[in-house]
Amino acid sequence: MSPPLPGILQATDLAGSRQSARRQQVTPAVWVRQALRAARRGKSGAAASKKLAVVRAAARHAFPSPDIGRMLDEIERGYLDESPR
Repeated sequence: MSPPLPGILQATDLAGSRQSARRQQVTPAVWVRQALRAARRGKSGAAASKKLAVVRAAARHAFPSPDIGRMLDEIERGYLDESPR
């Protein structure tokens, strides 16, 4: 393990941050700020496989739904707080 940089990051952490920033096409400073904000918000870092499993489980259920026109009409009435027709 490399020695820590003065007060903040180890060299491997810095290199990883730079690489992540490059992949996201942002500067390392922007990437670090975004990472800190996400950590403060408690942003979920759930694995893609877990998210996919949840979607697949939901897709196994069959619920009746109206056609898209009626569904959009009901949504719009909800926004306007109109009573059903």
